[in-house]
Amino acid sequence: MEEIGIKLKDVDLYYSSVAFKERSLKASVLSFWKKNKNELKDIHALKKISLEIKRGERVALLGRNGAGKSTFLKMLADLYPIRSGIREVHGNVRPLLELSLGFESEATGRENILYRGLMLGQSPKQVREKTDEIIEFAELGDFIDYPIKTYSAGMMVRLAFAITSSLEGDILLLDEVFGAGDYAFMQKAQKRITGLIDQAKIVVYATHDWGSAKTFCQRGLLFSHGSIVFDGPIDDTVNEYLKLLEAEKQ
Repeated sequence: MEEIGIKLKDVDLYYSSVAFKERSLKASVLSFWKKNKNELKDIHALKKISLEIKRGERVALLGRNGAGKSTFLKMLADLYPIRSGIREVHGNVRPLLELSLGFESEATGRENILYRGLMLGQSPKQVREKTDEIIEFAELGDFIDYPIKTYSAGMMVRLAFAITSSLEGDILLLDEVFGAGDYAFMQKAQKRITGLIDQAKIVVYATHDWGSAKTFCQRGLLFSHGSIVFDGPIDDTVNEYLKLLEAEKQ
């Protein structure tokens, strides 16, 4: 049986500049007449990342907004391709990341359960077995058979959370940057997340909440400008983060 784990060696990831370029005719004409055009360059989002995460570890990702935490999670989930280096992720991945990812606005909630489940690597049979549980957890009632373009933002996020959190996986990738509806649903969602953390073989958790990081994780990675600048026990990582924030103020 394959051992559960993550190994990275000198991983570099870039955001392609093509994604940021304007493609309209108006933009092309204006850019032609600009005398001092600045050509957009690819963004070096993750820089020479090397580490190993073993079965049983709970790892918190700390750092300011834009430091690379969410990009790191998406790289582990194989949503973003790396440009160079070695990426080895052994085990089924359960990503709780951008909850709106993979929805078809014209399709019904029920149809989107299948679409999103397939996108996250589940078989049609696995998705069908989970469908009733997902519908019940999302609390959408008859709206499950309406196109999701009719949903409020809260309804869409509840459905996405219900789908993603119901899937099987050994490695839990968790980004705290999401809301899951009203207070009652948030309480239910938090309880489910705690259960997922307890069950997972590996947890990688991006957060700004040092309290929850210390509660759930024993190890911390501190990100700054796409690089890991500290890797150690969670208490030490929090202290290093505080030092980094203080240095930036000065």
